[in-house]
Amino acid sequence: MERNVTLDFVRGIAILGILLLNIVGFGLPKAAYLNPAWYGSVTLHDAWTWAVLDLFAQVKFLSLFAILFGAGLQMLLPRGKRWIQSRLTLLVLLGFIHGLLFWDGDILLAYGLIGLIAWRMVRDAVSVKTLFNTGVALYLIGIAVLLLLGVISGSTPNRSWIPDAANIQYEGYWKTTGSVMEAIGNRADLLSNGLLALGAQYGWQLAGLMLIGAALMRSGWLKGQFSLSHYRRTGLFLTLLGVAINLPAIVAQWQVEWAYRWCAFILQAPRELSAPVQVLGYTSLIFGYWPQLCRSKLVSSIACVGRMALSNYLLQTLICTTLFYRFGLFMKFDRLQLLAFVPPVWAVNILFSVFWLRRFRQGPLEWIWRQLTARAAGTSLPRTSR
Repeated sequence: MERNVTLDFVRGIAILGILLLNIVGFGLPKAAYLNPAWYGSVTLHDAWTWAVLDLFAQVKFLSLFAILFGAGLQMLLPRGKRWIQSRLTLLVLLGFIHGLLFWDGDILLAYGLIGLIAWRMVRDAVSVKTLFNTGVALYLIGIAVLLLLGVISGSTPNRSWIPDAANIQYEGYWKTTGSVMEAIGNRADLLSNGLLALGAQYGWQLAGLMLIGAALMRSGWLKGQFSLSHYRRTGLFLTLLGVAINLPAIVAQWQVEWAYRWCAFILQAPRELSAPVQVLGYTSLIFGYWPQLCRSKLVSSIACVGRMALSNYLLQTLICTTLFYRFGLFMKFDRLQLLAFVPPVWAVNILFSVFWLRRFRQGPLEWIWRQLTARAAGTSLPRTSR
């Protein structure tokens, strides 16, 4: 099957964009990911960095990746039940290993688990409209649960929002100098908390995004089958709409000084609501201007990153955990300074992908994943070069 280079580029943008937020998760305590005032106060440039990233990147690229994941489920349907279940089960196993042994910010486990549910809904949907509407409904249920949690939560922040000095010191210890078993134990606790959040709230949204992506693929929208003018008009409208939804919430969070109940729950809802709208706007603009974009060597290189999305996602973990946990850079930089690490990691992702794909057809982990899937599913693969 011929590859859709435009989708490879969009996937590459998603993988590279995720690092804009993950770099905070690597370089600062977990509480800093959503809360710029995690240490009790905030500098002006740190607040502005948070605001800009919140407006254009926070949740957006994860949502884009989930939409593309759902599109991939639609494309895998001809492979059959055993292939899809084997592939997703292996992803669950990889995500569990990644989250337990390497980094507590793993997303692969959640995508694999929800994918095992979502693919059947994709398969059984009677029409594109039904599939899309079901996805929207599931996503809105997730946001409703988030608002409900905000209503029933207390106003006193917990340690995951504003940790005390002892918790910050301990997190720095087990991530950088503690024993391997102690680190695994702490990551196991975080993993279990993440699974609870997935079952209670985030899983609804993730399933919704996957179904939306599958519907857009089935309709031909993610195959570029609409007119360039449609993609350009739609892209501009959706991008501006997403910004308009999220911007007032960003201002409100600043005004309430990142108070726990409001900013950990209620004012996250506009961000979550805007994210799929905004990233579909980004995607639409890419399709609309693809005749111009495809001439760029950089665009072709980023498409290579998208072809090796799994390998590049885990490569980011390897680089960043080495830098921050092994070389003593954890909690040495603020949010703005951490962004300086992003372009060099991007460069490694791009160079690695370009040089690897000059020799092989797939990324190293993509190839292993495909081979293990074939073995688990009991099917044979054509004899092709890696």
